Amino acid sequence: MHEIPVSDIVGLIWFVAVWVGYTWYADRYARRPQSLRAVMHAYREQWMQQMLVRDNRVMDVNILRNLLQGVTFFATATLLVLAGLLTILGSTDRAIEIVRALPFAAKTSLLQWELKLLVLIVIFVYAFFKFSWALRQFNYCSTLIGAAPKGQDDAFARLVAEMSTNASKDFNQGLRAYYFSLAALGWFVGPWVFMAATTLVVVVLYVREYRSSALHTLRHAGPKQ
Repeated sequence: MHEIPVSDIVGLIWFVAVWVGYTWYADRYARRPQSLRAVMHAYREQWMQQMLVRDNRVMDVNILRNLLQGVTFFATATLLVLAGLLTILGSTDRAIEIVRALPFAAKTSLLQWELKLLVLIVIFVYAFFKFSWALRQFNYCSTLIGAAPKGQDDAFARLVAEMSTNASKDFNQGLRAYYFSLAALGWFVGPWVFMAATTLVVVVLYVREYRSSALHTLRHAGPKQ
C-alpha cells in the first residue's frame, strides 16, 4: 500500500462516502413532495388508474416497451464498457504509457493504475446489476398490466405504480453510477480533481432531482399528491 499516496486514499474514501451518502439521502427523502421521484410516482398512479378503465391497453404496453428499450440500451452499453475496461486492464503497461504522455495526467504507478481501473470496473458492475434488475421489474409491470382487472381498482393501480417506481429507482441508480464514473475519470488527472469532480456530480444530481425547472413544471402541472 506504500505505493498509493495518502491523497489517493482520501480521494477514494471521499468518493465512496459522497456516493453512499447521497444515495441514502435520495432514498430516505424520495417520498417527500419536493422530490422528482415522488412527483413521478403520482403520475404513475394516475397512469395505472387510467389503464384499468381502458378497453384497449396497447398504448400502455407501448409505453412500457419504450421504458424497457432505454434500460436494455444502458445494460448493453455497460457490458461493452466493462469489456473495454477489462481489455485495458490486460494491457496495463501500454495504457500507462499512453496516459503518461498526456500533459494533464498525474504520474501513476502500476498499482495506482490498476486500483483506478478496478474502481471503474466495480462502478460499472454495480450499474449493470441495477439496470438488469430494473429490466426485470419493468417486465413484472408488463405482467401486471396483462393481469389487470377491468374497472377502477385503486389498490391494484397503486401496486403496479409501486412496481414501476421501484424499477425506475434502480434504473436511476444505474444512471447515477454513470455520473460517478465520470467523476472517477478525474482520478487519472489527480486526487484533488477526483474529489472536486465527485462533489460537482452530487451538486448536479441534487439540482436535477430537487431544484430543476423540470421538477417545478411537473409539480405544478401534475396530479395532486
